Amino acid sequence: MSFMKSRYKIAKNFLIFWTLFIGIGAVGGAVMMIADPSGKTMGMDAMLPYFQKLPFAEYVFRDFLFSGIALLIVNGITNLTASVLLFRNKKAGIYCGGIFGITLMLWICIQFYMFPLNFMSTIYFIFGFLQAVTGYAASVFYRQEEFFVNENCYSNIGANSKRLVVYFSRMGYVKLKALEEADRTGAELYEVKSTELTEGTKGFWWCGRYGMHRWEMPIEPIDIDLPRYEHVTICSPIWVFNLSAPMRSFCKQASGQIKEADYILVHHNKTDYKNAADEMDSLLGIKHTGLKSFCCREGKFKKV
Repeated sequence: MSFMKSRYKIAKNFLIFWTLFIGIGAVGGAVMMIADPSGKTMGMDAMLPYFQKLPFAEYVFRDFLFSGIALLIVNGITNLTASVLLFRNKKAGIYCGGIFGITLMLWICIQFYMFPLNFMSTIYFIFGFLQAVTGYAASVFYRQEEFFVNENCYSNIGANSKRLVVYFSRMGYVKLKALEEADRTGAELYEVKSTELTEGTKGFWWCGRYGMHRWEMPIEPIDIDLPRYEHVTICSPIWVFNLSAPMRSFCKQASGQIKEADYILVHHNKTDYKNAADEMDSLLGIKHTGLKSFCCREGKFKKV
């Protein structure tokens, strides 16, 4: 899906930047420490007494040789390795990039213990935090992109002409639940399609705006005879703690045409969102016969 691909690509590119920026900087600093262990070339010789706070200082911190080797290994080679993996589109690069951001933060925590509070340590702690957050975001978006719904696995859909499953889905999660329900009951399947932008990164924010304001979103004309179905299952995502805008529009247009309905809601939080079910009841002019609510995170479902 373009939405997930674009978000993952953006996060991955930012992660490549952080791994290269931190990795190259660390290698450069390490090389200078190893080349001149006294630290005079970099103007660091006055900092050496601060290292005496650390264990075994009399053995390993008499100069900057050990510190240079440690910097090279911990923050240099590791980050550059992660950047290579990311360039080669390896999943390990995503996780390594995020983990090495945490490693940098821990490295800086040691500096906070050793040195007085200073700008350089503080800014690199922030860099490590941003790298870790970017790595986490990239891993989430990667798993979203990997999510796939195989419609060929559901052979019983359409066997019962008296039942209908209606759904709107941006990312495929709601579609999966709709397919499962239609296959279980033999119901026919109908997809609500919006005429507004819903895909891509821009679509994500655009849909969030509709969700926040509880607006209706324009949808394609309903081209199905709703009154002929004895029972309809409506499947919808939750947008900003409310019913999704396209499904709000569908329910308003379908008012008085649906005899009996139950609802399936898919969302990110561990709550049933009965408020969305009540809103659909109000719009449709009926009382729902059942409500299933699923917390979904990165394609993993848990019934609430």
